[in-house]
Amino acid sequence: MTIYDTRNNTVQSRALTVVADDGRELRATRFEPAGEPRGAVVLVPAMATPARFYAAFATWLAESGFHVLTFDYRGTGSIEEMKAERGDVLRWAGDAASALESLLDEDLGVPVTWIGHSLGGQLLPFARHDLLDRALMVAAGSGYWRYNQASLRWRAPLFLRFVGPLAMRIAGYYPGRRLGLLGDAPSAAMRQWSRWCLSPDYYGVDVPDLAARVAELDLPIAAVSFTDDELLSARSHLALEELYAAAPVEPHRLAPSDLGVERIGHHGFFRAAMRPAWDAAVRPHLATR
Repeated sequence: MTIYDTRNNTVQSRALTVVADDGRELRATRFEPAGEPRGAVVLVPAMATPARFYAAFATWLAESGFHVLTFDYRGTGSIEEMKAERGDVLRWAGDAASALESLLDEDLGVPVTWIGHSLGGQLLPFARHDLLDRALMVAAGSGYWRYNQASLRWRAPLFLRFVGPLAMRIAGYYPGRRLGLLGDAPSAAMRQWSRWCLSPDYYGVDVPDLAARVAELDLPIAAVSFTDDELLSARSHLALEELYAAAPVEPHRLAPSDLGVERIGHHGFFRAAMRPAWDAAVRPHLATR
């Protein structure tokens, strides 16, 4: 167990195992507030982003009175794990749904918020919505390549069709760090995601009941996106917001200057340096009692 004592507010974190619906064990961490929780949060990560990346943000949430669960998708640990993993992104969707249910294994008796970063926002339709009171998507949008930022758009088809597959064939996993696009990830997940990115239907190509799933979204959803996101354009974010229109979605498109910083980007919002901005940008979108 790790104990954080920040601003006289003690937060305890403890490692645990989430058991997915197929019996697979997933690494997870609970961050627990010092007193009675005001709410609970499941923090669903972006593609190729380990749960430890969100530790500072999860600690802040716990300091603010929230019980938080972070977790790793299967196969996102060591390179050996990535090479051996056969699960795809839809399998990760099942992992996220199981993480939400694991959060509620302890009867906390408080409202629950789903915070999904990038891919984590896209996976919301695969979870049990009846367990949720609110959702907050951060830097989440459609991955369709034509909705990428202009600097990435021109090279995306070449990368998705040739560079990425060749690199995976050679390395045995997706070496995103060396390629300079996303982090490292298992090949099966990256191959499926690449296929999605080449279609305007995005994950609809593998989810025939997607329309029915999103039609059932009846919880408040806030979507926070950033003007300096180096991967996703405003059109990308809008595409996902339109897909979830039944919810409905409350969009918040922010420039770095709105939060008093010079740069945010696709991942920067969750870095510890952004802590001064979290209260205004996040707290209003959390379900509390």
